[in-house]
Amino acid sequence: MIVTLIVAGEVGFWVVLALALAARYLLGWRTVSTVLLLGLPLIDLVILVLTVLDLRHGTVASWTHGLAASYVGFSVAYGHYLVGWADAHVQHRFAGGPKPAGAPKYGSARAVHEWKIFARTTLAAAITVTLIAAMTWLVDDPAQTAALGVWYQRMGLVLAISLVIAGSYTVFPKKARVDR
Repeated sequence: MIVTLIVAGEVGFWVVLALALAARYLLGWRTVSTVLLLGLPLIDLVILVLTVLDLRHGTVASWTHGLAASYVGFSVAYGHYLVGWADAHVQHRFAGGPKPAGAPKYGSARAVHEWKIFARTTLAAAITVTLIAAMTWLVDDPAQTAALGVWYQRMGLVLAISLVIAGSYTVFPKKARVDR
C-alpha cells in the first residue's frame, strides 16, 4: 500500500505542477497557478500522515515506510528546484521566455553546481533521518520499527556518493575540448 501511495504522490506532484504551469502560461490564471503550486507540499503531507497512521495501526515497518520518509525528504529538498526548472522550460516553450541555461558542463562552475546538489542531498538526508526518528518515536515499539534503522545507513551512503561526485568535479574539473 505504501509503495502505491508513493507512486500516486509522485504522479500527483507532476500532474499538479503541469496543471499549475498550464494555468499560468496557457490560460493566464496566475492566482489559480499559485494556489496549485502552494498545494504541492500537501501531497508530501498526505504521504507522511498516511505512512504514520499505517504504523500507528500496528503495521510492522518495512522498507516501504522508510522509502516514504525518503520520498518526502527528497521532495522537500528538491521540490523548489524542480518547480523552478519546470517553470523555466514551460515559460520558454509557451510564453516566449529565455531558453533555460542548464547545468554548467565545465570547470569551477560545474563544481559549484555539484556542491549545490550535495547541499540539497544533505538537506534531503537530514529530513529523511529526522522523519525516521519521528516515526520510531511516535510508534514507540522498537520491534515494530526495527526495519527503519537501515535508512540511517542508506542516507549515509547517498551522502557519501554525492560527496564523491562533488569532490571529483572539484579535484578533477572537466575541461572543454579545444578544437584546433
